[in-house]
Amino acid sequence: MEETRTIDFFDRTFHLSENNTNIKQECLAGLTTFVSMAYILFVNPSVLGVAGMDKGAVFTATALSAIIGCFLMGILANYPIAIAPGLGDNAFFTYSVVLAMGIPWQKAMAGVFVASVLFTILSFLKVREIVINAIPKDLKYAMAAGIGIFISFVGLQGGGIIVSSKSSLVELGSLTVPTTWITIFGIFLIAILMVKKVPGAIFIGLVATTLLGLLTGLVKMPDHLISMAPSLEPTFGVGIKFLPTMTDPKMWAVVLIFLLVAFFDTAGTLVGLAQEAGLMKDNKMPRIGRALMADSLSMLGGAVMGTTPTSAYVESSAGIAVGGKTGLTAIVTGTLFILSMAFSPLLEVVTTQVTAAALIVVGVLMVSALKDIEWDKFEIALPSFLVAIGIPLTYNISYGIAFGFLTYPILMVAAGRRKEVNVVMWSMFFVFIALLYILNVLPK
Repeated sequence: MEETRTIDFFDRTFHLSENNTNIKQECLAGLTTFVSMAYILFVNPSVLGVAGMDKGAVFTATALSAIIGCFLMGILANYPIAIAPGLGDNAFFTYSVVLAMGIPWQKAMAGVFVASVLFTILSFLKVREIVINAIPKDLKYAMAAGIGIFISFVGLQGGGIIVSSKSSLVELGSLTVPTTWITIFGIFLIAILMVKKVPGAIFIGLVATTLLGLLTGLVKMPDHLISMAPSLEPTFGVGIKFLPTMTDPKMWAVVLIFLLVAFFDTAGTLVGLAQEAGLMKDNKMPRIGRALMADSLSMLGGAVMGTTPTSAYVESSAGIAVGGKTGLTAIVTGTLFILSMAFSPLLEVVTTQVTAAALIVVGVLMVSALKDIEWDKFEIALPSFLVAIGIPLTYNISYGIAFGFLTYPILMVAAGRRKEVNVVMWSMFFVFIALLYILNVLPK
């Protein structure tokens, strides 16, 4: 009887039956998403540590901001999308703002806090929602595909299958590297399981790949299993304490960049994931206002605790591919981030070579959105193509989207379809010109 009440509660709260899913499927999806993005708990402290921040405090701030974001996304928006500090934002913070511009991390964190406050206000006023709903469907399909190619590229790099090259930018990695074969094993295993239509194929593949790494000694067992979460004291509230430094004009340029990059990174990712999950209705994402508010509040919380802006994670696509369709998936992911704070040493066994296979396979699923683009109309084909190819080649979701937004209005006018270009798209045309100017003119 108690079990029935529990099932009914989750069904009413997350509308499981309406979305043709169940508790088991959502839990599996949440677990898969967590395993795919758990690397951020170690990568974020490493990147921000270069800027001089305390790695232990950043680890805890990363986990807490992810917990806040995932729970808000699950409860407010009922979407299977996880939130955590974004990789692009932390790299910009460290290498462009702190190291290149010579701004101390404490002062830079004040800029992040101000950008977070503005971000939340824009979400509350539904400005972000209006912009996303105004994006043409073809460009949304291109975003989904571009993100798919991007995460596959990340997976190929993480697995060592693709490496950098001085002569041709990238080239095939060495197949004599043992850890590369962990990724190759994972790709084939997941692919075979998916062809066989085995439920949870991606998660099963991740577990099996991890076990292979442990058995062969290519993945090391952690020295201990349990560790208390490090203190937040070194970073907590630093951004607020350094608000008086915002009198520096250079800091407002930094705020603008954080604001614009975070705005379109999250927007592009949300649309791409919703497209893949089949959640779009009439070219609009239902409850997108709530989803954006969840993202904004988690970004604000992260800025207070001491980490760079949060973002919707493309790795959520792994959970969506497993069958995640509601906010319960995000809740499960957030719960696992809570547990990860106590059992953080165990996360070391999930290496980039392990998660790489899942990212590559999921990328294949997302690229299928290309089939819905009107390729026979060049005024639509070129902007869509530039978005899809621009995201992975620039290694930046915002840049890829910018290519499409800058060419779409011009080509639509040339094709005699000026009336189909709405005010928002023209506004974004000029916003992206400003963004590209700022990013390429400010000191590197």
